[in-house]
Amino acid sequence: MTTQAELDDRYGRTTRSAMRLWLTIAGAIGLVLVVVIGWSVVQNSRDTVSYDDLGFEVIDSGHVEVRYRVTMPTDDEVACVLEALDESFAKVGWQVVEIPPTESISSEHSTILRTVDTATTGVVVSCFIR
Repeated sequence: MTTQAELDDRYGRTTRSAMRLWLTIAGAIGLVLVVVIGWSVVQNSRDTVSYDDLGFEVIDSGHVEVRYRVTMPTDDEVACVLEALDESFAKVGWQVVEIPPTESISSEHSTILRTVDTATTGVVVSCFIR
């Protein structure tokens, strides 16, 4: 005759306390993962820099003015790379602009780029924390 313990072993039944232990461990691991992912999202969003092209104006064959808005942490210095392009999208001018820390999160800027040929556009390529 087969005992209850042998049947439980054969069909994978465990006691309630063992099942409760595994559920507690899985819950704790899940909670730790949620906290770690949440923390990394908050940290990454705090240190991000974003920019918006507001427009450009071709001044003459050797200069283009680029207007842009930068959103950045208030206590960090930021550098932005600006480019002037001609009608075939060739780079005819570029400049790295350093933006000092400001009291507001978002600030608007205007920079005149020198070009080697007539530009048809001026854009912000990227901005990053220095």
